[in-house]
Amino acid sequence: MLLHRTESGSGTSAEAVQDSKVLEGERISLADEKRDYKDVESISGSDEASSAASVLRNERDIVSHVISSEDDPSLNPWTIRAFLIGIGLSAFGGVLAEIYYFKPQTVAVSTMFLAIISYVLGVFMETVIPQRGILRHLNPHPWNKKENAFAVIMASAAANSALGTEVLAVQRLFYEITPNAGAGIFLLFSSQLLGYGIGGLFRDILLYPSKMLYPGVLPLVSMFDTLFTDGDANRAAKAAGQKPRYSKKLKLFWIAFGLIFIWEMFPEWIFPLLTGFSVFCLANQHNPDFTRVFGGSNGNEGLGLLSICFDWQFISGGINPMTIPLRAQTSNFIGYILCMVVFCGVYYGNIWQSKNFPFLSQELFYENGTLYDQLLILNDNFEVDPTLLAEQGLPFYAGSWVVQLLVTNLGMAATFTHLMIWNFDDLKGAWGWCTPSGVKRIYRNFDWKFWRHDGMRDIRDDEDLDPHYRQMLKYPDAPNSWYIVTLAFSIVISLVIIYKTDSTLPWWGFLISIALATISILFFGALFAITGLGFIIQPFVQMIGGFLHPGKPMANMYFVLYSYNSVNQAQLLLRDLKIAQYTKLPPRAAFTAQIFGTLFGAVLNFILMNTIIDNQRPILLSVEGTNIWSGQQPQQYNSQAIAWGGLSHQLFAIGKRYQFVAWAYVFGLLVPIPFWIAHKFWPKLRADYLYTPIICYYIGWLCVGINSSIFSYFSIAYLSQWWLRTRYPHWFNKYNYILAAALDGGTQVMVFILTFAVQGASGNSHLFPQWWGANQNGNYDRCIDLNN
Repeated sequence: MLLHRTESGSGTSAEAVQDSKVLEGERISLADEKRDYKDVESISGSDEASSAASVLRNERDIVSHVISSEDDPSLNPWTIRAFLIGIGLSAFGGVLAEIYYFKPQTVAVSTMFLAIISYVLGVFMETVIPQRGILRHLNPHPWNKKENAFAVIMASAAANSALGTEVLAVQRLFYEITPNAGAGIFLLFSSQLLGYGIGGLFRDILLYPSKMLYPGVLPLVSMFDTLFTDGDANRAAKAAGQKPRYSKKLKLFWIAFGLIFIWEMFPEWIFPLLTGFSVFCLANQHNPDFTRVFGGSNGNEGLGLLSICFDWQFISGGINPMTIPLRAQTSNFIGYILCMVVFCGVYYGNIWQSKNFPFLSQELFYENGTLYDQLLILNDNFEVDPTLLAEQGLPFYAGSWVVQLLVTNLGMAATFTHLMIWNFDDLKGAWGWCTPSGVKRIYRNFDWKFWRHDGMRDIRDDEDLDPHYRQMLKYPDAPNSWYIVTLAFSIVISLVIIYKTDSTLPWWGFLISIALATISILFFGALFAITGLGFIIQPFVQMIGGFLHPGKPMANMYFVLYSYNSVNQAQLLLRDLKIAQYTKLPPRAAFTAQIFGTLFGAVLNFILMNTIIDNQRPILLSVEGTNIWSGQQPQQYNSQAIAWGGLSHQLFAIGKRYQFVAWAYVFGLLVPIPFWIAHKFWPKLRADYLYTPIICYYIGWLCVGINSSIFSYFSIAYLSQWWLRTRYPHWFNKYNYILAAALDGGTQVMVFILTFAVQGASGNSHLFPQWWGANQNGNYDRCIDLNN
């Protein structure tokens, strides 16, 4: 990879490193710097050596030294080849994402996986398609990095399970309603593009600055730098009749990719005990308390305390532990420890009658622990009938799920205060447009011919400008007017859909959902961009929707769709635009790829959702599901809609059973303040090092899914982001992110093969024969199965 040079100033490499600070305060000793890096590829040039051996201290260091800021404007992404590969992978990613939606563990389709496949396909087309005649249009020049980024962004936009399919799935599974295909598809179109329109208008704040790092995309960009740097060099070597040479980075990538590809067959199919190897469960296979605390290899089994996971699919699971900054990981870890303590305290203290219900569950229950039939309290308009409710009684939640709701709200509210007191300067630009000078500037620069406006700004002399964004200024921008048109289209279609589908959501409720989404995108989008950890703010908006539309669970689902989903889509848009910024893909190419991929993926989501429900309906309605299929997400969405949309005043209002869930919004606003005061008076305590919203939010982390991977996750996180980064900075800077890319890529390829070959994505599953390491008749970690 080509390292971005920086002026090192005077002094030796050792002195430069000795003077650097780790975590804004910790110093690296000279002895650590003088370690013998025998296993690391040497770098010529004193400046580059200094840069490569320096500990990365902040976001600017990372974007300057880990990924290349160089750009070749002659590279063309607008090729038929790139478009065909992008469309093909959009189909592939859209199908795979919908499959993962019905899995026991929430796993995102890896952008890394899509990038590897697109690279292989691009190089293949470059190699086998002649560059003459009519076929030259399919192979106009060597496959380049910008073509690869174009295809990946298109596929990435499609490779997400649209939340609109969750609404449709709940209607089919729990309400026996099947909207017509036209209404369903346009529902997905409008809800997916709404967040794009809002998020695109926040590019100045949430995309361009170096501080908005988006850590999760760094392995991908590092991989691109490695693959295309080597690829270009080897093409030149072949043209000169020389033998190609492969860098150590590329060799490491393909070796790690191959090894993890083969390895994943064992925990995923042959030896599933490796998903969660628990010494405690193996020592006592008949103790239900051991299952609740130490079990975790199956969905909603237990907390997975000290369980060791050897399955990278679950260790990474969409958040690669080798990429999240140590500061965010530390706050995450504190939340994780508190989560286990609080969950056990609530359950064994029988708070909210927790012992009557499963330890981990998203369902609604009667007081005796049986599943609550929400259809029995709804009238023909799918609204709560007070008479029917009196007959059935109020439903109950599992205690762990109540905790999750409470701490999620706590973290949501803490986010606003935390960012206002710690990151106000980063966010204040969001209100700059409404100042008198801002309004005058908009009026002065307004051009009704928005399609010819390039959106460029004369800011090249800004010394603090992100080096990657500086390179992007040479290309015409996708201006704000494009995003405004996208937003207007989504609003109009949405207003039609909510009435044509009898959603019971009024127009004014829809407009409030948009306003709520806009505010949330600014704050939670900033937290996601800085830390790489995203919040699921579904309970937050569901409570607001419930109080606005009491007794209307259907309206609540649509309110959440247009608010919560818009936040998710805005974050995905900005993440993909960051990939474009790091790879120097022109903004208009990125915009085109995102729109095409999103619309195509929505259609595929709709088709596959209906197919899976047709084939797996009984499993999706069960509490635990299986190790392969689970209805936990539609179950959660439905129970939340009933509880918040239909029964918010009866369950969460002041004086009611779960009143502290609502009070958490008030308390959450206060949580960051003591830390801020402590830092002002006692700065050596480093209270500024903690992200209080992350601590609060992750107290409810283990409420669903497979939890056996958490110990392994943090072990690898600290091995990478602390031990390697501070003890072996040269190795970390050069290899950490390319290794992360290889592990994600190899895992995703094998998981995809197994999903269709043996795990029943096509309708029939073929489990590995029963043996000690594959306990097909119970929990894989050998803890007692509490549901049998």
